[in-house]
Amino acid sequence: MTSAGFDAKFLGTAAGTPVLTSSGADDAVELDGSTTIDYAHFSLALSKSRKFAIWVAWNIDGGDMKALSRNNIPFVKDPRIPAGFQTGDELYRDNRLDRGHLARRADLCWGPKAEAQKANRDSFFFTNITPQMDDFNQSTKQGIWGRLEDAALADVDVENLKVSVYGGPVFNADDRVFRSVAIPREFYKAIAFVVDGELRCSAFLLTQNLVLAEALDLDEFRVFQVSLSELEKRTSFTFPAELHAADTASVQLLGESERKPLDDLGDIRW
Repeated sequence: MTSAGFDAKFLGTAAGTPVLTSSGADDAVELDGSTTIDYAHFSLALSKSRKFAIWVAWNIDGGDMKALSRNNIPFVKDPRIPAGFQTGDELYRDNRLDRGHLARRADLCWGPKAEAQKANRDSFFFTNITPQMDDFNQSTKQGIWGRLEDAALADVDVENLKVSVYGGPVFNADDRVFRSVAIPREFYKAIAFVVDGELRCSAFLLTQNLVLAEALDLDEFRVFQVSLSELEKRTSFTFPAELHAADTASVQLLGESERKPLDDLGDIRW
C-alpha cells in the first residue's frame, strides 16, 4: 500500500501544506526530489540540522476512527531517509525523556482497516517523534494540548467530523543540548476545519521550560492561542493563504506580553 500522505483537499476546500522558506528548504531532507515526505494520513518536512520534523500535517476523519492497539509496534528510523538525519533511541535510552508523537497516533487510525493499521505503524517512525518529559501527559496543561483536536470535534459543529492539523517543534538557537541533541522547548499546532461552508483555523503554541540538568526536570509549561503569523515568525515556513484568511485569532487576541495561557478548553476561540 502506498503512503498517500496529507490530503490538502480533505476538508472539501483548499487547505494546503506549509511552504518552506529558502533557509528551511536548504535544511530539509529530500526524498525522491521533494522536501515533503509522505506517510499514511500524514506528511512532514524533516530538518537535517535538528533531526526533527520542521512541520507535520495530518488529516483526521472523526467519523471513521478505528480503535487499534499500539502494542508490539517499535519506534524505528525511516529506512527511506539517511539515519544520520534522524534522532533515534540514542537520545531516549535511560532517562526521563519520552518519545512524543507529533501527529497523534489515535488521530491517524481511520479509514479501511488495512489503511488505518498502516497509519498506526507509520506514526512510530522517529521522523514523527520529538522528546517530551515523562510527566508531560499527566500535566493539566498537557491535558489541553493533547485534547485540542478532540475539543475541535466536540465543541464546534465541524462539517463531516473532519479536521486537518499542522504541528511540530519550534527550533530556537538557545535550546538546551542533551546527548548532543538540541531539545525543542516550544511546539505549535494549527487546527483547520469547516463550519457552515466556511474554513476556519485556530493556532496554538506550547512552551515547555526544560531544565536539562542531570535530573531532567520540567520547570513549567503553558499553552497559548496565537495567530498563524506569530507561528511563522518562529518557524522556517509559511502557512497557505487560505489558512491565514481563516485564522480565528484575528487582531482581538492580546500581544505576546499581555496574553494569558489557556487554563481551560472553554477559553479557546474557535
